Amino acid sequence: MLVVLLPHYGRRLLVTRRPLIQIGRALLMLISNLVFVLAIGRVPLATASAIGFTSPLIVTAQSMPLLGERVGPRRWSAVLIGFGGALLIIRPGSGLHDPAVLLLPGSAAAYALYQIATRWAAAFDPAATGIVFSALVGSLVMSFVPPQSLFDLLLFISLGLLGGAEHYLVIRAFQSGPAAVIAPLGYVELIGTAALGYFVFGNFPDLWTWLGAAIIIASGLYIALRERRLRTK
Repeated sequence: MLVVLLPHYGRRLLVTRRPLIQIGRALLMLISNLVFVLAIGRVPLATASAIGFTSPLIVTAQSMPLLGERVGPRRWSAVLIGFGGALLIIRPGSGLHDPAVLLLPGSAAAYALYQIATRWAAAFDPAATGIVFSALVGSLVMSFVPPQSLFDLLLFISLGLLGGAEHYLVIRAFQSGPAAVIAPLGYVELIGTAALGYFVFGNFPDLWTWLGAAIIIASGLYIALRERRLRTK
């Protein structure tokens, strides 16, 4: 990323007016990813993906105390209903098939706080600086945990390449089309993770997981449409 961006931005790419915020948001992203990876070693991919969709709900809930934004009763209702969908997936009263599922709301919460910190940082630094800090801090911290084999190293490299391609394609998509059309397409991820989980690992979400995921997605879409409508008034 530095090789690609440095010729255009120069050294100012690493200059930030809010270093603590940039480092903090990078650590939040790292924590979110670490916790998510720990969880998906024991939780089906589709289940993890569905619970991860609660992150926009957490952003909405925290935008009032942390960003000073007004959240009306309709969006609060959507947030509560969405969290109800997450509880339907986790089903705490069922004895929990695996306690690792409880890590996933923590991952979603860390990612939500990362998004809020990104909002703070965007007022002072360009987006390219934020991208580089997110990658650089995570890389430096995880360099203390070397891969155990050449195969692990190749897997890590593939994750980096796939993640970079994903971020690039998302940015290009938002540059080419309206956000109201592009953003909901992210929920297609659930179908992809369900298919991969079935064909690669032999697990498939049960009815309760699909129902909870539908509730979370419906709540997230309602909040997005509601915010768009309020901004256009």
